[in-house]
Amino acid sequence: MATLEDVGRIAGSLPETTIEDDRCGVSVANRGKAKALCWAWKERVAPKGPRVPRSDVLAIRVAGEEAKRFLVSAVPSVSFTEPHYDGFPAVLVRLAAIEPEQLEELLIDAWRIQAPKSLVRAYDARAMGAPG
Repeated sequence: MATLEDVGRIAGSLPETTIEDDRCGVSVANRGKAKALCWAWKERVAPKGPRVPRSDVLAIRVAGEEAKRFLVSAVPSVSFTEPHYDGFPAVLVRLAAIEPEQLEELLIDAWRIQAPKSLVRAYDARAMGAPG
């Protein structure tokens, strides 16, 4: 079971990330803009009512619709989607149902999608032990 503390620990280990506690959001700077990796899902509790943030479910950026469909079908107990996210490259993840290692993989993938390519190359070089 992953927690918001795990999200903060993982996000804090990735270069140039910013954590927004008020919305459980994590972003990385890319060309002067904050690009979101994940954020608290806002559930519509009542039809036409306001969306309510849920810190137990994160929306996490994915590579595209194919990746989202794969995650939702492969592990429906962990990830799902809703009509609000149709056509948008993010999957909804239940923190209580995902292991920290799986969450780390999703967050690193989201970071890779949103981070500048030069930052990703430098991160990979460090991970491979090359001077960076």
